[in-house]
Amino acid sequence: MNHLRAYILSLTAVLFLNMLQVISTHAADHDFSKAITGLSPEAGIIAVKDDTVFFSQHPDDAYVPASIVKIATAYAALTALGPEYRFETAFFQTREGDLYIKGKGDPFLISEEVALIIERLQAAGLTTIKNILIDDSAFELAAQADGAGASLNPYDVANNALAVNFNTLPITVSSDRTTTSSEPQTPTIGLMRQEGKKLSPGTHRINISRKKKNIHIYAGQLFRALQKRANIPGDGSIERRRAPAGMKPLYIHTSTRPLILIISKMMLYSNNFIANQLFLTVGANKKGYPATWEKARAATSELLLADLGLGKSQIVMHEGSGLSRKNRITPRAMITLLKAFRKYGETLPEESGLLIKSGTLTGVYAYAGYFSEKNNLDPFVLILNRKKNHRDRILKVLMKMHAEME
Repeated sequence: MNHLRAYILSLTAVLFLNMLQVISTHAADHDFSKAITGLSPEAGIIAVKDDTVFFSQHPDDAYVPASIVKIATAYAALTALGPEYRFETAFFQTREGDLYIKGKGDPFLISEEVALIIERLQAAGLTTIKNILIDDSAFELAAQADGAGASLNPYDVANNALAVNFNTLPITVSSDRTTTSSEPQTPTIGLMRQEGKKLSPGTHRINISRKKKNIHIYAGQLFRALQKRANIPGDGSIERRRAPAGMKPLYIHTSTRPLILIISKMMLYSNNFIANQLFLTVGANKKGYPATWEKARAATSELLLADLGLGKSQIVMHEGSGLSRKNRITPRAMITLLKAFRKYGETLPEESGLLIKSGTLTGVYAYAGYFSEKNNLDPFVLILNRKKNHRDRILKVLMKMHAEME
C-alpha cells in the first residue's frame, strides 16, 4: 500500500511539473507574440519549425516584397533552365575582318571573361579585328525595369542582351583630373575618360546605361582594348548591328559560370542587373526570343502556378529584382516558395545561423530565408510595408521562439 501511495504521489508530481511546463510555454509564446504585434501589428509574417507554423500574422495579405522577390526569380530560372545552365555569346567574322558579337543576356560578361574570349577567338583562327559590330537583338526592351531610376548608381543599370561588367564603369579620377580604370583586369577606355570629366576626384563605380548607346560603346571598347592587350591587330568603328541570318559562327562562348553560381553571386550582392537578366531569359526560354518584359512576366507567372500552385492574387512580378513597387507577394506564397527552394537554400547569404535574403526600399523592409539548424532548413518570412523599420527586432523574437520550440 505504501508503494502504491508513493507511485501515485510520484505520478502526480510529474503531471504537475508537466502542467507547469505547458503553462510556462504558453505564457512564453504569448509574450513573444505580444512583442511582435506590439512592434508591427500590420507586418506579414510566417515562421515554421519542422513543417509546423509556430507564428503567423496576416499570411494572405499581399505586400511589396523588395529584393526578397529575387528568391522567386532564382527559383523560376533554376526550374526553367537548370542549375548547370550556361549563357552563350556568339561570334561571327566576315571576310573583311569585321567581328559581330551576338549576346543572349549573359549577366557575367565581365573583363576576365572577355579576356578569355579573346584567347579562344585566337585559338579558333581569328587574326585581326576591324569593325566591332554589337548585336543585342536577343532582348527587345522598350524601357528599363519598372522601378529603376536614372541615377549613376549601379542598382539603376539597364538590362541588355550584350552588356559588359554589369553596365558599370570602374573609374579613378586623380586630383589632377586624370581618369584611369580602378581595376587591373579592365583597361582604361575612352568611355571612362568621357564619364570621368563629370566626377569628383576619387574612386567610383558608375552606371553608364542612362544613355542606351553607351551600352554597346562600352562592350565594343572593352573588346577592342583587350584585343590590343592580346596584340591582335586591327581597328575600325564600333556599331550596333544585327548579325546576318544564316551566318556561321566562328566561335560560341559558353560562360565559365553555371547558373547556380550566378545565383549565389546575385543573392550575395543583391544584384538587380543579374536578377532581371535571369527574369528576361526565363521569358525568352519559355516564350521565344527576343526577350521582353511581357514575356518574362507571363512565363514566370505560369511557371510558379504550374510548379507551386501560386496564383496572381498571391504573387505579382513586374520585374525580377524587387525594384518595382508593383511587385506583390503574400507571406503564405513566400513560405510555399521557400519550401520548394530548400534544395537551393545555400545560395542565400549565411548570417548568424540563418540563410537569409533581405529586401529594402523606402518604407519596405523584408527578410526571407531559413533558420538553419542541425541540417534543417525551416523557412520564415517577414515583410513590413511601413515607415518604421522593426524587422531586426522582430527577427530576433522569431529566432528565440524557434530555438525554444521542442
